[in-house]
Amino acid sequence: MRVISGFAIASAVIMISCAMVPAHAIDVQVARACDALVAKAFPPLQPGNPASGSARGGAKAQRDYFNKCVANGGKMDDDTPPKSK
Repeated sequence: MRVISGFAIASAVIMISCAMVPAHAIDVQVARACDALVAKAFPPLQPGNPASGSARGGAKAQRDYFNKCVANGGKMDDDTPPKSK
């Protein structure tokens, strides 16, 4: 009985681990290009002080802009982000 329950647990763990889909890494050049575009599109309030915040938008807007840039392969048609409210 113990062998059967151990086998059932082991097979369940194997099935669950096979069901997980691995995340795909982005290309280094695309990430660098998008990082540069985000820095250009969202300048800091005080130059040289990244902790001062952004002159345009917040962290969510920056993440969305970066994710859109990655989805476009590192090329953005419009370099200006949407205006914050």
